[in-house]
Amino acid sequence: MATAPVGGERAAATLDDVARQAGVSRATVSRALSGHSAVRPETRRIVQAAARQIGYVLNQTARSLATRHAGAVGVLIPEPDERVFTDPFFSRIFRGAMSAFAGTDTHVLLGITNSSTPGWGPSGQNPMDLLGSGRLDGAVIVSHHEAATSALAEVAAQPVPVVFVGDPQVPGAPFVDLRNREAARIATRRLIEGGRTRLAMVCGPADMHAARERRAGFLEELAAHGLEPVAQVVGDFTMQTGRRATADFLAGRPGIDGIFAASDLTAWGALQALSEAGLQVPEDVALVGFDDSPVAEAVTPALTTMTNPAETLARTAATMLRDLIDGRAPAHRQVLVSSDLVVRRSA
Repeated sequence: MATAPVGGERAAATLDDVARQAGVSRATVSRALSGHSAVRPETRRIVQAAARQIGYVLNQTARSLATRHAGAVGVLIPEPDERVFTDPFFSRIFRGAMSAFAGTDTHVLLGITNSSTPGWGPSGQNPMDLLGSGRLDGAVIVSHHEAATSALAEVAAQPVPVVFVGDPQVPGAPFVDLRNREAARIATRRLIEGGRTRLAMVCGPADMHAARERRAGFLEELAAHGLEPVAQVVGDFTMQTGRRATADFLAGRPGIDGIFAASDLTAWGALQALSEAGLQVPEDVALVGFDDSPVAEAVTPALTTMTNPAETLARTAATMLRDLIDGRAPAHRQVLVSSDLVVRRSA
C-alpha cells in the first residue's frame, strides 16, 4: 500500500504499490496498464482492479514519453459533421472501433476531418496534421471519396499505422470492406424474383468506391436476367436524395415496379415519395434498402434490406490497427465481409 507521510497527506500510489496489491511483478503491472497485448485478460483485470482499489492514476504524459506511444487512436471521418451525426452508420462504426480497444489503456477519439464538403480538400482538415502531431498512435479512416485519393495515398504512406474501412483504392493499403457488388446483386435478385421487371436505383455518390460497386452489381444482375434499368439517379446516402429521386422517377417514368436504394436512409426517402404519390409498398412498388440500420425496422412497411455490419467492419479494422501499433503483422491486410439479405415487408 502507499504510505502516508508526516502531515497526514497520503502519498500517490505507485506501480510498486499496484504490484503488491495485485500479487504480480512491477513489469506485469506496467504492461497491463499500458494495454500490452501479451498480458492475459484475467491478469489485466486483476491489475486494473488493484489500481482502482489503491487509487493509482496512470500518468499519461510519463507513459507517452517512456513508451513513445500517445495512448490514443483516431476514428477519422472525412464527411460533413451534420451527416456524421445523423447517419446511424457512423455511430455503429465508432462502437465497433471502441470495442477492439476495450480493456486496454488506449483512448479512441472521433475526428471529423471535414465539416463542409466530403473528402479531404481545401475546406477540410489535413489528416497528416493529426497523424504527424504525435497525438495519435494510429487511425481508422472511414467513408473516403475519390477526390481524396492522393491524400489517402499520402496518409497510407505515413509511419503512423492507418487502416481503412472501405477500399481506398490505394495499392497495398490495409482495409476492411463489404462485398458491395455481390450484395447489390442479391438485393436486385430479390426484386426480380418477386416478379418486378421495371427497376430503378437510387445510387450513392459517384466518387465513392462502395457506391460504384453497388451500382455495378445492380446493373450486372439486371443484365443476367435480360433486363435494363428503367432509371438511375446518382446522389448520396441521405433521405433527401431518396425522396427527390423517387419523385423524379414517378414523374418521368411511370410503371416502375421496383426500386433498389443504396442505403436505408435513401429507401426511407423513397417510401415517403411513394406514399405521397398514392402508391403502396410492396403492392405497387417493391423496395429494397441497404444497411439494415434501425431505420429499416422503424419505417412502415419495414424495409427488406442488405446487412452492412458496420460494427464488425470497424472492429476488424481496429484489431488490425492494434496489431500494427504493437509491431505485429495482421493475419490479413485486406479483408472482405459478406452481406446478408434481411426480408421484411417492403419486398
